[in-house]
Amino acid sequence: MSPGASLPWTNSLALLLLRVVVGGVLLAHGAQKIFEYTPAGTAASFEKMGVPAAAFVGPAVGWLELIGGALIVVGLLTRVVAALLAVDMLGALFLVHLKAGLFVAQGGFEFVAVLAAVLLALVLAGPGKLALDAAVMPRMRRSRAAQA
Repeated sequence: MSPGASLPWTNSLALLLLRVVVGGVLLAHGAQKIFEYTPAGTAASFEKMGVPAAAFVGPAVGWLELIGGALIVVGLLTRVVAALLAVDMLGALFLVHLKAGLFVAQGGFEFVAVLAAVLLALVLAGPGKLALDAAVMPRMRRSRAAQA
């Protein structure tokens, strides 16, 4: 379904709620990795957790969560960004959290699994009508069609 396709307003409100909450959480986690822990500190932490290529992956994940979280909130490039962030969460799940079990208090995977599921739902459903994608993408499609 395209970003501007006809959905009931309740669906668009539900998608807005999911985007604002999940995007806000990811934005906060990205800001923490970049501004509190610093990219170097995040890389060192990722290395201790056994994440491959931690010197690159740590800062990249921080920036992805910071910028991607903001894009999810406003609903811009939603499907692409949600897919990238879902890969991020699945990486966290399989590389770090799965071996600790379910519960987050013991370092488990419940939190990243829920985030991954919501992000994959956004990939499938799109951002809804209350998103920048709904305003920008139809214009881009019309512009491309006019150029063809």
